Amino acid sequence: MRALWMALCALARLWPGALGGCADAGRCCPGRDPSCFAHGWRLDRIYGTCFCDQACRLTGDCCFDYAAACPASPCIVGEWSPWSGCADQCKPTARVRRRTVLHEPRNGGAPCPALEERAGCLEYATAQGQDCGHAFVPAFITTSAFNKERTRRAASPQRSADADDAGYCMEFKTESLTPHCALENRPLTRWMQYLREGYTVCVGCQPPAMNAGSLRCSGDGLDSDGNQTLHWQAIGNPRCQGTWKKVRRVEQCSCPAVHSFIFI
Repeated sequence: MRALWMALCALARLWPGALGGCADAGRCCPGRDPSCFAHGWRLDRIYGTCFCDQACRLTGDCCFDYAAACPASPCIVGEWSPWSGCADQCKPTARVRRRTVLHEPRNGGAPCPALEERAGCLEYATAQGQDCGHAFVPAFITTSAFNKERTRRAASPQRSADADDAGYCMEFKTESLTPHCALENRPLTRWMQYLREGYTVCVGCQPPAMNAGSLRCSGDGLDSDGNQTLHWQAIGNPRCQGTWKKVRRVEQCSCPAVHSFIFI
């Protein structure tokens, strides 16, 4: 029987129309389509009605040449667009980037990945160049990895070029947090999973989050005596929030990367 099957396959290569199948019928259909059939040999070596739809792989009734006649092709997407600006000024909001589908998946190919990503952001100047965004309480934080993208530019025209804006680091001990932080699994907000009660975390204060006049970040808790309960909120998911207490101010953050954040 095996020799007969190999002979039939060889015959199909030499004379495609001899065995029927998807190529001979010119059929390739997405999903389950009972009308997408041909006459010829099936993969289970039965001659008769065979199918050329995507679901035939699950039902086992594909025509013998389905894989060759209807090759799977994955979704192909373009490059990410540049990040947009913040959706609004002077309050925590989101920025977005998108990409488009260049080629839809066919014949069971890999589906398209996410076409849009969002991340938290906060603008510190109005369209007229006025300072804003520093009066918010609680402290708004994001992963320290965001600082690699954030341009070290002045938050307003009033910031002098020689201002002492090197920044500083605040250490806090987390007291409580909502369960929504641990549930966050999106690529750009997965850092929230590492927020834990009872851990010491580092939060850097750097431009442009640093106020031009006070050279401080909103919610830094610098005036707290260490016993005051302070509030924080994660940018990117407003339901991820909690409380902490100030430990100390230091010049450089030295916490592990997963416990290092920045004011934003």
